[in-house]
Amino acid sequence: MSRPLYRGVSGIRIPDNTLDSWDSQSKDKTEKDGLDKKGSSDPSPLPLKSPFRLLFADNSKNGITENGFSPDPFILGTPRSRHKLILLFMKFSIVFIVILALAGSFWWTVSISTTSRGHIFHGYRRLQEKLVSDLLDIGEISDAPSKLKELDFCSQEFENYVPCFNVSDNLAQGYSDGNEFDRQCGRELRQNCLLLSPTNYKIPLRWPTGRDVIWVSNVKITAQEVLSSGSLTKRMMMLDEEQISFRSASLMFDGVEDYSHQIAEMIGLRNESNFIQTGVRTILDIGCGYGSLGAHLFHSQLLTMCIANYEPSGSQVQLTLERGLPAMVASFTTKQLPYPSLSFDMLHCARCGIDWDQKDGILLIEADRLLKPGGYFVWSSPITYARNQDSQTRWKFIHDFAENLCWDMLSQQDETVVWKKTSKRKCYSSRKNGSPPPLCSRGYDVESPYYRELQNCIGGTHSSRWVSIEERDNWPSRDHPNKNELAIYGLQPDEFAEDSESWRTAVQNYWSLLSPLIFSDHPKRPGDEDPPPPFNMLRNVLDMNAHFGGFNSALLQSGKSVWVMNVVPMSGFNYLPLIQDRGYVGVLHDWCEAFPTYPRSYDLVHAAGFLSLETGQQRKCTLFDIFIEIDRLLRPEGWIIIRDSVPLIEMARALTTRLKWDARVIEIDSDSDQRLLICQKPFFKRQAN
Repeated sequence: MSRPLYRGVSGIRIPDNTLDSWDSQSKDKTEKDGLDKKGSSDPSPLPLKSPFRLLFADNSKNGITENGFSPDPFILGTPRSRHKLILLFMKFSIVFIVILALAGSFWWTVSISTTSRGHIFHGYRRLQEKLVSDLLDIGEISDAPSKLKELDFCSQEFENYVPCFNVSDNLAQGYSDGNEFDRQCGRELRQNCLLLSPTNYKIPLRWPTGRDVIWVSNVKITAQEVLSSGSLTKRMMMLDEEQISFRSASLMFDGVEDYSHQIAEMIGLRNESNFIQTGVRTILDIGCGYGSLGAHLFHSQLLTMCIANYEPSGSQVQLTLERGLPAMVASFTTKQLPYPSLSFDMLHCARCGIDWDQKDGILLIEADRLLKPGGYFVWSSPITYARNQDSQTRWKFIHDFAENLCWDMLSQQDETVVWKKTSKRKCYSSRKNGSPPPLCSRGYDVESPYYRELQNCIGGTHSSRWVSIEERDNWPSRDHPNKNELAIYGLQPDEFAEDSESWRTAVQNYWSLLSPLIFSDHPKRPGDEDPPPPFNMLRNVLDMNAHFGGFNSALLQSGKSVWVMNVVPMSGFNYLPLIQDRGYVGVLHDWCEAFPTYPRSYDLVHAAGFLSLETGQQRKCTLFDIFIEIDRLLRPEGWIIIRDSVPLIEMARALTTRLKWDARVIEIDSDSDQRLLICQKPFFKRQAN
């Protein structure tokens, strides 16, 4: 949305009746002045004489000569008289031309219809608003150098810094019982500095090698933390001097393969490869360890989003992202997660550290909100299998509460329990009278929660997206919604098809531009087993303005082995429900706040139309702040693609060059008013002491 005009008068339309009134007053005043000069003589002047006397008054007093006769300029005879006549004729001609011009302008104005004048006016107003917006942005650029003069590299303590997650400050504010790990944005000071990579940082190994082997120096974890970890996925790590290896199917003990096979059998399937046939595509893995479940299920075309609390060291999220798997910092504490209702086909929690029986079951209500109708909740915990009184009491509360949520317990084996959420809304009305929790009101049950306080009511039941996963198309057909499904999001098939086609073309252009840039400088990394280019250099992708998710879809259709974090800005229209229903992962986010992830998370950041969206808002931050955040998110030698209008691209280039990024502007085509800005973040590494 363009900014409104607050200064200047350009483009303001004066009403026609105001002009007529002004003309009438001017004419009356002129005639009055002329009559005053003329006096009472010559009561019946010639018709052509009066206008000239009004326009060219004689210098004689009261217009009377000394002999008492009024001078007549039309009397011929002397040369002086002829000269005066010629001058009057020329003046008359000029006046006549002016009158004709005014009359033509008047009739041209009258001939314009009200609708046409409205189009001209509003079009001109849009130009004015765009101009003011550009000027404000240019002003922002002019302020940037003063900031950039102070811009330096951050100190070592910020190598793994995640803004909004400061445990020490939260403890000082009185947060406890796990709430100290909650997200608290707004109080932290902005770090206007560029992050340096750790001393021994190395470019991650290419996919798929990087899924199973990562560099120790790239993550903040110690050998003691690896050896002392006790969860299923954490045990599946082997540590040497430089690398951590993940063994998801080790013969030494039961691995993730056996565990996922067990879950499939509990649901009634032959193995995990059949999850797709039951409607499962997206999984939210809560407290995911180091992403081994998602790494294994990736082979079955299942997309697993790992979430875990912020951890000062030994981070589950950081290691999962380093492996090239979807992850973000998030926690079940006091706020709703930034996903719409009915987002995931399965929720998984294996010793995830969440006490589901605490806080009167409100955390289970949030899990229910995120789960699609007919979806599965998988929980592995010693509580379900323990024999002591305390554990049995806790287990009974969770069991009964899940029943009140209309979850059907399918099976229990050892420590693992699988529930299935109802796909029938009438289940809630058939509960016993007064059974908690109640249903949320229609006004509360919206699709745009952004770290909203947890609520003690069941959400999603009023949504038009309440469709069982069995009734939805299986992946990959889910990626192409039909006419009725698109109508839920207010879209027409032609609009959706046009968007999809444009992104297929854009991805082809992107890769034709990126491939020579990437592989001319990096022919091969040591220790990699590379598939043919351009699959191997990019794995983790962040789309800052995902819209319908078309960029993500086009990447997969073109065979790129990537995953995309689809971000829907809070300043734009919320199409995240559509993105989730298509079978992708994404999140709502305010880009004036830090993105919930660790530094050096993404290989590629994509922003199409993002600058236009953000510059049209009343922002609480500058684009300079956002670009510093992008620098934090990018891995060394990572890439940025920005697509926008020419003025905004030039503005972005002015910022990126000062951020030490290598940038080049590329014309899309000669008829387009948009440009591409392709940048690469340099590899700045902290020197060893």
